[in-house]
Amino acid sequence: MRPDDIAFQGAAPLQSPPGQGVERGPNHTDMEKEALHLWFAYPNDVLADRTAHACELLLSEDERARWQAFKFDRLRREYLTTRALVRTALSHYHPIPPHAWRFTLNAYGKPATDPECGLRFNLSNSPGLVVCLIGQEGELGVDVEPRERVREIAEVAATAFSPLELAQLEALPSSEQLDRGLSLWTLKEAYIKARGMGLSLPLNKFYFLFGGAEGIRLELDPCLNDEPGRWRFCLLERAGHRVALMAESAADPELEMWEARPLLAAPTQLPTGGEEWFPHSQAVGFQGVSEHVLAGDKHPLRR
Repeated sequence: MRPDDIAFQGAAPLQSPPGQGVERGPNHTDMEKEALHLWFAYPNDVLADRTAHACELLLSEDERARWQAFKFDRLRREYLTTRALVRTALSHYHPIPPHAWRFTLNAYGKPATDPECGLRFNLSNSPGLVVCLIGQEGELGVDVEPRERVREIAEVAATAFSPLELAQLEALPSSEQLDRGLSLWTLKEAYIKARGMGLSLPLNKFYFLFGGAEGIRLELDPCLNDEPGRWRFCLLERAGHRVALMAESAADPELEMWEARPLLAAPTQLPTGGEEWFPHSQAVGFQGVSEHVLAGDKHPLRR
């Protein structure tokens, strides 16, 4: 099987990128500049040998060596899903076949396409869910965490959260503290990843405060050389996971969501329209993150 022949029996081939075959510049893409596209994939979907083999054919030599170095099947599936998802998702918007993408890392490990193609992306992975956020303008960050990590996060709250975040957390009823901790963790991870500076950003120098007209607001220490007003962020729930999105944008981004299931099949567009972006642009009442976004394991968004 050739690297670009990624269809496998029982699933439709990946949808060809719109406009493929039309002569275009190296930085031309088929994405609206103001839009963000969030992709979901599931590591357990590559349990089938045929699927795993088709994904393996997309990897670069370095990626294949790293994939083979993992000792545990769970980690191998997670890594393979992550690499296959970013390659196929990017090819949905740009006429480069999935196997042909090349990537570079900045000094802190944040990936980008090599060469630059007009698309920005960020990845996050867990054993049960992999996410890829793609846009064109501004920096992006995304984090995904399974709900089952809430107690693990609570154990490190004193070192991971700022004094102001901890004060708000401890003021909550005990029944709400684990959920708030999960939201704080994913938001802080998404901000770190959007900045592309890794843990060189001190965790106690930026904080997400809940309440008031803004709903959730980001506050930054001057030492970070950043302005909170340039960021918009969102919390979502998907398949038992909390997902945080961070986007450099002056207004609420337009969000599209796609599910790659089976992983190399034509993607399915998911309904959107109920996302809640923060900080709120208008002074409205707020009593915590919208229940229709954060309650339950089934994705709640509706047009």
